[in-house]
Amino acid sequence: MSDLMKPKAWPEVLKVAALCALLALAGCGRNERNVGEFSNDLLGNEIKVEALPDPAIPGVICHMAYFERGVIDRATKGNWFEDPSNSSVACQRIGPIDLKGVDLGKSGDEIFSQRLSLFFKRNAVRRIVDLQNKSILYVSHSREIVEGSAKMSISTVVLTDAEVAAARAR
Repeated sequence: MSDLMKPKAWPEVLKVAALCALLALAGCGRNERNVGEFSNDLLGNEIKVEALPDPAIPGVICHMAYFERGVIDRATKGNWFEDPSNSSVACQRIGPIDLKGVDLGKSGDEIFSQRLSLFFKRNAVRRIVDLQNKSILYVSHSREIVEGSAKMSISTVVLTDAEVAAARAR
C-alpha cells in the first residue's frame, strides 16, 4: 500500500493541498481597489488598504484598512482559511453629494462586503444617513453567521444644508 493511502499521511497531504490552493488563489487577478499594503511583522502578515467608492454617492470615497495573515502565520496557527476581523474605515467628500436613491432608513445600506473566512465571516461597510445631524455615517464591522464581532470603526461625512434640504424634499 502506498504511503499516501495510509491514514497517518492524510493530515500532511491536506496541508500540502491547502497550501497549493492558497498559493493558486493568491496569484488570481489584481485587486483594483488596493491602494496600499505593507508588512506588519516577520511572519508575512500584512496591512492592506483599499479604496471603496460609495456606489450610490459618487461624491464620497472610503478607505478601509484590514489585516491579512501570511502563509507562515497560517501554517504555525493551523487556521488556513480565516483572517482576523479587524478593520478600520475613513471616508471623505470628494465632490457634490446627491442622496437621490439612497436608503434613508435607520439600518442604512451595506456598500461593501469581503470574505474573511472560507464560509462564515465577512468584513462589511454600511452607510447610514443621519439628516438630523447633517451626516453620512460609514460603519466598518465584521459579520459572522453564529456570533457577530464587537470590533468596528466609524467615519462621518458632513452634509451641507442644501444637501439635507434636497434629501428631505424627496
